[in-house]
Formats: sequence, structure tokens, C-alpha cells
Amino acid sequence: MLYGAIEGGGTKFVCAVGTSPQDVLESVVLPTASAPSTLAACVEFFSTAEQKFGPIAAFGFGCFGPIDLRAHEPSHGRMLATPKAGWSGVDLLKPLQSRFNAPVSIDTDVSTAALAEWQLGAGRGLGSIAYVTVGTGIGGGVAPHDLGMRRLMHAEMGHIFVRRDAREQDFPGVCPFHGDCLEGLASGPAIQARWRSQLDALPPHHEAWSIIGGYLGQLVATIALMVSVERVVFGGGVMANGLLLPHIRAAAATALKDYLEPLSQPGAIDSYICGPQLGTRAGIAGAFLLAERALASAG
Repeated sequence: MLYGAIEGGGTKFVCAVGTSPQDVLESVVLPTASAPSTLAACVEFFSTAEQKFGPIAAFGFGCFGPIDLRAHEPSHGRMLATPKAGWSGVDLLKPLQSRFNAPVSIDTDVSTAALAEWQLGAGRGLGSIAYVTVGTGIGGGVAPHDLGMRRLMHAEMGHIFVRRDAREQDFPGVCPFHGDCLEGLASGPAIQARWRSQLDALPPHHEAWSIIGGYLGQLVATIALMVSVERVVFGGGVMANGLLLPHIRAAAATALKDYLEPLSQPGAIDSYICGPQLGTRAGIAGAFLLAERALASAG
């Protein structure tokens, strides 16, 4: 069975065709330009792939958001208001559905990566995980598929509010919507705005590490208390060198104060909060898994 997979990001789209995440026959990286030209390039890639490899049975599409994911609404698959110029209101599914007689499953890029890490990576064998990416923005998703809940829309973990660190009460935050939400305080642009540097360029003893780790640790505590997943996996550019994880673990333990018995055991918080196993492959691998699910649901 042949599947089409798309990982749609703010700067690039990755398209791939194959029989599974482990068997990719061909792929391409496309720059994210205007919505019509980018989606048309995706369709062109898959049209050529069908000529080479045969009909594509289903598509999986993990894309930057926000996206309307209400399956029974006419607006399902449309991009909601986004800072990405020219993409607000775009029907992400129509180009594929108009050209191919195959089901398409769509989710956010971070939820798609969460699915891959749960089934194939750091969450393999567990009942549930949360996946958080920290980079230009902060996003998070829960697998399996937000624990079966019917959703108003996808999770927006980056926009929760956290307690301010006493060392930076005057920093207004960089989120254009909320100012000092989590993304406004702990994303890559927030770090750059405060310290005129990327986090990994700062020395290990710099206060930035404990401040950012403190905010992300509060996110972990919130996730653990609200949805009680079995592991929280952190990825994204800000997390790349792994030095932030000990700060996140310490802050999460402080926030929880041994309230959750399973996480109060020696060493439990260290395995509960970890880095990804799939790395940059999570997005496209998750899109293949979405395609498999689309075909199963259609059949």
C-alpha cells in the first residue's frame, strides 16, 4: 500500500511517498511560499510519484497552524488566523482532494510528531505521551490523538500562563496575542529579545537556563496534573543540545511538590521528561501514520 505524507512548516514543506515511515521511496523539500504555489507543488510531487510507483491510497498531512480540525464542520482543514502572511483561511485539503481519489487526514505539525514519537520513538510501549516543541514558537500535542477527546480545536500549550520568575518581572514577553504567556516568555524569540543571544550560545551558569527551564517545568506540571500522560517529550531548536532538560526536571519537581505519587519516586521525573528519539524525522513519520489511519477510517 502506498501512502503520501506531508510535513508543512513555516519555512519548508516536506513531501514523501512510501509504504510506511520506515520505507520512504521518494521525498522532496519545498520552500514555504504562497499557499497556492506551495500546495500546488505538493500536488505535482505526488502526481509524479503516482506515475512512478502507482496509486496513492491515502494521505497524511501535519501542518503548522492553527487549523480547524472539527471533522464534521464545512471549515474542516482550513487554516485559521495565522501570522504567516497569505495563509489565513486557506483550505489545506482541497488541492489534494481535488486531484486524488484518496482519503486525507490532517493534524497540526506538533500533534503529528507526537503521534510518531508515541508509536515509534520515545513513547513506544506507553499508553500516552505529550510532545512539546520549543523553537520559534512553543507547541504541544498529546498522543494518542488527545486521548480520544472530542476537541473544540487542537491544543495550544504554548499559550498557557505561567508564574513569572522574580528575576524578570519587567520583561513584557513577545507573544503578539498575550504578551507574557509561555511562548511569550520561553520561545526562541523571547530568549533573543531578553539576552540578545540564542540559549545554546550562553554559558551553562547563565540565569537564562534556569529561567527558561522554570517556565517549561511549569508546563510539565500542568500537563501531568491535567491529562496525566505517561511521558513528556521535548523537541525543537531550543532543546537541541539537551542542557535544558535538567532545569525542566528540577522545576517540574518543585512545582509538583510530590503531589503526584508516581512522579515522587526516586528517578521518576528523569524518565518522565526526556528528549525525542526520532529527531527531525518525527514530523514526516507521523504524517505516514496519519495516512495509515485515514485509510483505516475510510475502509
